[in-house]
Amino acid sequence: MQLQRGKKTRVLITGPDGFLGRNLLLRLSELNNVDCLFFRKSDNPRDLPSLVRSVDFIFHLAGVNRPENPLEFQEGNAELTRSLISAVEEASLKSLIPPTIIFASSTQAELNNPYGESKRCAEDYLFKFSKRTQAKVFVFRFPNIFGKWARPNFNSVVATFCHNISRDLPIQVNNPDALLSLVYIDDVMDIFMSLLRSEEFTLGEDGFAPLPQTYQTTVGELSRHLMNFKEGRDSLLIECVGSGYLHALYATYISYLPVEKFAYEIPAHSDSRGVFVEMLKTPDCGQFSFFTAHPGVTRGGHYHHSKIEKFLVIKGRALFRFRHMQTGETYQLESMGGQPKVVETIPGWTHDITNIGPDEMIAILWANEIFDPQRPDTQKSLIQ
Repeated sequence: MQLQRGKKTRVLITGPDGFLGRNLLLRLSELNNVDCLFFRKSDNPRDLPSLVRSVDFIFHLAGVNRPENPLEFQEGNAELTRSLISAVEEASLKSLIPPTIIFASSTQAELNNPYGESKRCAEDYLFKFSKRTQAKVFVFRFPNIFGKWARPNFNSVVATFCHNISRDLPIQVNNPDALLSLVYIDDVMDIFMSLLRSEEFTLGEDGFAPLPQTYQTTVGELSRHLMNFKEGRDSLLIECVGSGYLHALYATYISYLPVEKFAYEIPAHSDSRGVFVEMLKTPDCGQFSFFTAHPGVTRGGHYHHSKIEKFLVIKGRALFRFRHMQTGETYQLESMGGQPKVVETIPGWTHDITNIGPDEMIAILWANEIFDPQRPDTQKSLIQ
């Protein structure tokens, strides 16, 4: 069943209040043509036949993974799945078209423990149901899933570490070399949405649905990255969080920040000329700063051999002056706030910037490298 304009797609979610369920609900709320039904932990399995009637998709996300009584594994995982299948088969006798079922299983199903056995039993029920009815069933054996809204101090080491480190609480690393296999919640949701759109999706030879991008790390590496995120507010140095694992991990970490830590102070260096503030430093893409200049004040008056800088005046009026260090050729230009013009410094040309307006001038500065006082690549040379 494909999402169609003007036609409502009916979706049943078991476990809508869990980690996966809450993220899925947010994604579904962004769509205009989806109606959602829910089966929660407090609901009775006898209500399933009425819930599954006329639904197009079932996201079976409910499960038990930390019960007080181990017998609850079988009841909350295997038996609930069997009840769900029975309800679907009963409803399908009337509609003839069984819904697509997406099941969130676990790599624990490969192990011989009560939780793994209950998940494996649920998988078997679904595979047999699909074989005898030709219904579309997608079974995902997920490793550790991390991302926003996972419950800390429960069954996610990432959630626990993010929660504790962001709140200056201690973490416990028993074995830093312990391996972790992780998938990111938004990657999981992307796959779920592609299934909802009935996009091309091929099962593996083993019958399981292929996983999104999986990241391999260790408990020690995980804790090191998270501590670096925390300490980056003091050092201003942020890791390479533009994409991939570190982007996903950083997005997860800041989602656990308490509201009073949404903002943080950074140092401002002031003198008679104005203020200079470094905002952000990166290991491979330089740093971002801004500075001010009072009317008539000139900043700069130096050249670089290799360093590259980009200036954007966002307030006031500025005069940029350049002089070639070998030929003596000079050049100047003006820029002002409200004018989307980037002025770039050129290696081998000395440069300065003067506030030629009546008010304070503010400019944003990007440099391709973090300033290193041992190798500053900044040579004083006043423009004549």
